[in-house]
Amino acid sequence: MTSSATAAQPDREIHYASRGSSYFDVILALFCVVLVVSNIAATKGTQFFSGDLTLGPITILPIYSDGGAILFPLAYILGDVISEVYGFRAARRAILVGFGTALLAFATFLIAMKLPAASFYENQEAFESVVWSGVRIVAASMIAYLTGQFLNSYVLVRMKARSSEPGLWRRLIGSTGVGEAADTFIFCAIAAGAIGITEPGQFVNYFVVGFVFKVAVEIVVSPATMLVIGWLKSREPSYWA
Repeated sequence: MTSSATAAQPDREIHYASRGSSYFDVILALFCVVLVVSNIAATKGTQFFSGDLTLGPITILPIYSDGGAILFPLAYILGDVISEVYGFRAARRAILVGFGTALLAFATFLIAMKLPAASFYENQEAFESVVWSGVRIVAASMIAYLTGQFLNSYVLVRMKARSSEPGLWRRLIGSTGVGEAADTFIFCAIAAGAIGITEPGQFVNYFVVGFVFKVAVEIVVSPATMLVIGWLKSREPSYWA
């Protein structure tokens, strides 16, 4: 009995790769690009499907979203990859670096807005409008991003501590559900007014559509995410060390 238990013990070990890896560097760079681009794209409110369908005070149609929804789900997919393969400390570093790059990008836009416009430049007002709407978007994104990504990473790592290597799909979906719920609600609550959403029914639509879409993307691409994670685990010498 003892020898059998001992033989089974290594399967319960929790493995993580060292973050001093070229693979980690590439993922971190992509993670930062996704965050910066999503913040810029989120300054545009979007609307899908015409009509005026409501359920009590809640707007069903049209569907409201923002341009950031195009790419932002990838940030959570990359966050899952980092957390699963490299652990919570690596995920925390990625989150903080991403936070810093987003702030740097926005600070650059603010400085550019204040620079004297050339005599032939005709888009100063439009540029200022986008940048100032971006103040609220960036504030919303940063608060939501820090909360959601830390929750996502923490939940995934805690689930992995319970199950070890098995149960990857449950970890991916469970952690994303928790992280995206917090992230989407906080972002929508702060950013809704900046893109023109002012009615409570529109806000519910904005939040629910954003959350469902992001989690749906995670579910749809989860087979590819698992393949990437498996590929990284097999090529990171330190993962099984």
